Amino acid sequence: MWVVTGILTQLVHLALVLAAAPLVVGGIRWLKARMMGRTGASPLQPLWDLRKLLRKRPVLAENASWISRVAPYAGATAALAALALVPSFSRGMAFAPMADLVLIAGLLALGRVAMALAGLDVGTAFGGLGAAREMSFAALAEPALLLVALVLAILAGTTGLEQVGIIFQDGSLGLRVSLGLALVALLAVAVAENARIPVDNPATHLELTMVHEAMILEASGRHLALWEAASALRLTLWLALLAAIFFPFGTAPAGFAPLGWVVGLLAWVAKMAVLCLALAAFESAIAKMRVFRVPEFLGAALLLALLAALLLFLSTRLA
Repeated sequence: MWVVTGILTQLVHLALVLAAAPLVVGGIRWLKARMMGRTGASPLQPLWDLRKLLRKRPVLAENASWISRVAPYAGATAALAALALVPSFSRGMAFAPMADLVLIAGLLALGRVAMALAGLDVGTAFGGLGAAREMSFAALAEPALLLVALVLAILAGTTGLEQVGIIFQDGSLGLRVSLGLALVALLAVAVAENARIPVDNPATHLELTMVHEAMILEASGRHLALWEAASALRLTLWLALLAAIFFPFGTAPAGFAPLGWVVGLLAWVAKMAVLCLALAAFESAIAKMRVFRVPEFLGAALLLALLAALLLFLSTRLA
């Protein structure tokens, strides 16, 4: 019975996040437009764009290798696999034993490498520029994420997201300075990983500043749809990850509980809506920084995560 319930919960979770991913991107765009006094496109516009692109055959450069053909599928698959591990409305999913923050970080790194290889494969100047910037930023973002995982491991005794959420939900840990520092560091890494303002602007194609867009300039048709879908899945993943770790309230316990699932679903939608609103307000109120300041931004996140781990380690040793 538990196996059937776990599979059912996993399937509902996958359907939920697949439906939510384009709405998250479209909703943030719509909210930003409204905050700037514009009408804005419908929140469903990303879904219509994906449907249009999926109908078109990709056009590849003459010197493109098999990497350009495989990379979009690898990037989208890695993003979907990582998102499938992050709890949403209920616990007890079939993949819950594998829902480890370190594994999720590895899947995100796999998607990043696939995009960087796709940008380098054709040999264009912009593709190489974007890939070099992406990997240099990752050298600071990934250690910060792993240090946050270390903080969670010291507090909860594990990096499994389900166990961390249970411990945080019961409130036994209380409010800690190290948790606040880890949250700020994780927010900075999330902004950089999703190429959002102030690190990058997803709405521009200015060659001297773009990072993410530079690597997929050569993509078209189905391949471009897969890259856009992977981007939407990653953004949904990071918002769901923040909700699962730091705001786990309302999540239904493991097992088949229709009423608990409805409450968990409503709570998850509310948390995602609040996070989307906060992100839209943040991006509307701040300007994009110079690309050469991004290492300083991520370096600060790395130092905050390191400080959180040191404070927590010292406090547990002294106790």
